[in-house]
Amino acid sequence: MEITCKRCHRTVEADNCYCPACGLPQLVYEADELPGQSQPERWDEAVRDASCVEWKPALRAALLLAVPAGFLSSGISPVGFFGLFWMAAAAAWAVVVYMRSQRPAWITLGAGARIGLVTGLIAGWVAFGVSGGALFIQRFLLHHSALIDAAWKSQVDLNQQVAQQLTSGMSMADAAQMQAARAQIQALMLSPWGHAGFVAFGFAFNALFLLLFAVAGGALGARLLARKRRPQL
Repeated sequence: MEITCKRCHRTVEADNCYCPACGLPQLVYEADELPGQSQPERWDEAVRDASCVEWKPALRAALLLAVPAGFLSSGISPVGFFGLFWMAAAAAWAVVVYMRSQRPAWITLGAGARIGLVTGLIAGWVAFGVSGGALFIQRFLLHHSALIDAAWKSQVDLNQQVAQQLTSGMSMADAAQMQAARAQIQALMLSPWGHAGFVAFGFAFNALFLLLFAVAGGALGARLLARKRRPQL
């Protein structure tokens, strides 16, 4: 019995799981198939193959895109406010590079998300290290600590003014308690350890968002490049 691809209608050999022309996974039903069988064995094999990632080429692709994405997403980048976009694009492009090097017919969303996860981990560490290293150089090597502390104090004072406006309608007792709490928080934020902790938390929070967008970008890249999961019979 001649088998034809459901997408391009080219002839497919009986022992092929993919169409040689368009790469679509093929469903081949045997004559002795059980009536209650939901999926043929060849489709299960194709899904298992598509969900596996060859990590050596995947790591090369992730490293190739993650390092520049991490630099672009760092605090010293003039376009760092587009960091989430750079990260999603880098993860999606890492999936493209991987698929072009390995030439699989398709990969699952989970496989693409795992490649994106690795890309995001590398880029997040790069962004964290570059931002922290630049701050260290400015403070200790270039001796800009006075400027950095003054800018931080201005930001803390602005936050305190906003918080005071939000609590202006409270009763006298509640306002006094809030003022005491704000004074403690302000003292903590202006202390050296508090300043360092808040800045490090900001870097880590940025890296976490980069990681989430990288996972989404990898899954999106796999989805855009993947063939249909099931041919229409």
